[in-house]
Amino acid sequence: MNLLLIFIQNTETLLTEKKLSVIELINNGGLGGQLIIGLLFILLLLSTYIYFERIFAIRSAVKVSPDFMNQIRTYVLNGKIEGAQQHCMNENVPVARLILKGISRIGRPLEDINTSIENAGKLEVYKLEKNISVLATISGVAPMLGFLGTVIGMILSIFEISNAGGNIDMQLLSDGLYTAMTTTVAGLIVGICGYISYNHLVVKINKVVYQMESSTLDFLDLLNEPAE
Repeated sequence: MNLLLIFIQNTETLLTEKKLSVIELINNGGLGGQLIIGLLFILLLLSTYIYFERIFAIRSAVKVSPDFMNQIRTYVLNGKIEGAQQHCMNENVPVARLILKGISRIGRPLEDINTSIENAGKLEVYKLEKNISVLATISGVAPMLGFLGTVIGMILSIFEISNAGGNIDMQLLSDGLYTAMTTTVAGLIVGICGYISYNHLVVKINKVVYQMESSTLDFLDLLNEPAE
């Protein structure tokens, strides 16, 4: 019973003596480690800003009236081209801008209309994809920066041990390893966040692209109806 109490007391003492403080590890990481942690923090803020800025822009891009195409159909079949153009201008979303481009080409060959809509669609997709390539870059660069900090921390730890006369101080070595691994963890966290954000935005943009393609096909079918 006494041995068990002694073991519990020793365990509690060890747990209370060793506390892992992220801030302390960063402060003890040297100038190189601190610079890398600071750079990773900036990349995290940048990726967060790009993600939310794009997600709000994409959400506003899909807000189309449910009866938008039905109203365009009514305008075109009744020959009210100006009314259809004005209706597209009032919507001010990618789908409406594509249809507006097609309406402005009415009277030309169907192939020319389709080509002009496709070109306008590429421009709209380019606008939707604004800055998301930065997220892809961050997701790849952040882990490498973390590994760079780890290598720098390991080099500094070995340098300190060599200056100590070749005597291995486990406390010094463990502190150096803690500090070195901190940059790796930070880099992986930033990289994972950037990777998830990038893929989520790609999925959202694909939904907008499918919406534009569907509306474009409906419009081209509408132009074919009078000839049937």
